[in-house]
Amino acid sequence: MGPRAFFAEITVLRTTVKSALKRLGVDIKRLSPSSNFGLQIARIVVDNGYDLVFDIGANCGQFAAELREYGYRGTIVSVEPLTAAYARLVEAAAGDPAWQVAPRGALGAAAGSTTINISGTHASSSLLAMNSAHERAAPGSGRVGTEQVDISTLDVLSPQYVTADEKVFLKIDTQGFELEVLKGALATLPRIKGMLLELSLVELYDDQPLWTEVIAWLKDKGFELNAINQGFIDPVSFRTLQVDGVFTRK
Repeated sequence: MGPRAFFAEITVLRTTVKSALKRLGVDIKRLSPSSNFGLQIARIVVDNGYDLVFDIGANCGQFAAELREYGYRGTIVSVEPLTAAYARLVEAAAGDPAWQVAPRGALGAAAGSTTINISGTHASSSLLAMNSAHERAAPGSGRVGTEQVDISTLDVLSPQYVTADEKVFLKIDTQGFELEVLKGALATLPRIKGMLLELSLVELYDDQPLWTEVIAWLKDKGFELNAINQGFIDPVSFRTLQVDGVFTRK
């Protein structure tokens, strides 16, 4: 068998396997920034020379761990309010001296204390009350408990970690509370050159700002939407409910 015939057979075999897997609901793609959003974010962070990443709403450390998996070796500062998730976050960061975990708490527009709603899926927990649209789209995500949590601001937190020369990337995943976190970071924003945050196309939590309001607020502060990733989809209507947006300074 000549080289051309061999590679032709390999191509046919690859196509057959991919077709069979798709019928089972599995799609195989070559790992690249264009096909994997986690890798895309890591490349943005690494290639643009960010020295420090604030991971706000860290949950159990999944975002930070993915950054490490895809090659980011700079400083990570994770913030998480839920007691159970915080314990797992501390465990995940153990042994990584460049991955720091801030004291347990939430960030917002002003310091204080409040009650956080614990979701059945934990990752959907929020300082805001979840509404019925969210629960319909994600069965089992409703509130299963509450916790008291202290609120600080990024402007209070950041001087403890940011030095004069560091280039900062900000990730916020706070389930509808993203704009409140940003409002508490007005003094820190000039140091931030890029950010990743969830944008809701429909209201999933009571009184949360929607994507257009958040984008307009950030545009006023000198940021523009640079990349977008389809996130939360209603499994019945297939409507996109939430996306992840990457913003950079103009």
